[in-house]
Amino acid sequence: MLVLSRRVGESIVIGNEVTVTVLEVRGDQIRVGIDAPRSIQVHREEVFRELEAENTSAATAAARTQKLVARMPRAAAPPGTARARPAAPPRDDR
Repeated sequence: MLVLSRRVGESIVIGNEVTVTVLEVRGDQIRVGIDAPRSIQVHREEVFRELEAENTSAATAAARTQKLVARMPRAAAPPGTARARPAAPPRDDR
């Protein structure tokens, strides 16, 4: 872990796209500003851990559902019916 000291108004640059600036210090609390592109998610650690747990739970449930569906017998088509073919892509006749 890299440990740095910063004063109010000073910043830390992470990579080429993220800047963390110390905005205010009050007792044992520090306010920081984070400037990052929208494509980079920024969360407080407790929120990140909660999202991570929800994603793991959802992935586990999806995997269980997939296994159950794979075990289900496939319904046979009624005799004399053909399988439907996918629709042809639209033609571009400009």
